[in-house]
Amino acid sequence: MRVIGVIDLKDGVAVHAVRGERQRYRPVRSGLLDGADPVDVARALRDRLGLRELYVADLDAIAGVGSHDETLRALAVEADLMVDAGAGDAAGVERVLSLGAARVIVGTETLVDAAAFAELPLDRLVLSLDMRAGHVLARDPELATLGPGEALARLTRAGLREAIVLDLARVGSGEGPDVELVRELHGRFPQLALLAGGGVRDAADLSALARAGAAGALVATALHSGAIGRDDLTG
Repeated sequence: MRVIGVIDLKDGVAVHAVRGERQRYRPVRSGLLDGADPVDVARALRDRLGLRELYVADLDAIAGVGSHDETLRALAVEADLMVDAGAGDAAGVERVLSLGAARVIVGTETLVDAAAFAELPLDRLVLSLDMRAGHVLARDPELATLGPGEALARLTRAGLREAIVLDLARVGSGEGPDVELVRELHGRFPQLALLAGGGVRDAADLSALARAGAAGALVATALHSGAIGRDDLTG
């Protein structure tokens, strides 16, 4: 079971995500380190918890109000990055790779349409099924009307290896992950390595996701609060 540390970037710092309500995001307060410098956060997750794989969301780039290119370059020196920076076409994917990302995330929230995704090269690409309270978030009007399974079926094609299942309403909520949805999607798409994001509270949630078929989980709050510690990640 892969545990992937999460760093959300906004206004130059690492922020604590709360239910996808980005206007409420504030700099991270962590038991692992003082301050919210993104590179320091990455080093703390690596050195104190042994996490070398990070999910990084450039929220300014996703919103179209800026970017954190230099920060991403610095983070790529510290960890193996999968990056969501709002890429929605081949040029955007190449730009993120040029910053040092190991993999580029293309999310339904920013993807122009399903046809555009079909044109993207799959090498080092990760699809993110973005949701809020179980409803698919998508710029593509058709995708926005579909359930999670149908939306994933619409986008999945031969060669796609990884997909993130991310419910923003659960992020930072303490409600726990949607284990049943992961179980359902794993049953329908066993060829995909599913990475569950949103609501992971403790090691019991990690175990439940693993039993449901998740290949990994995106975790932030539980790492900074100490609810998931190094022993939970190496046991």
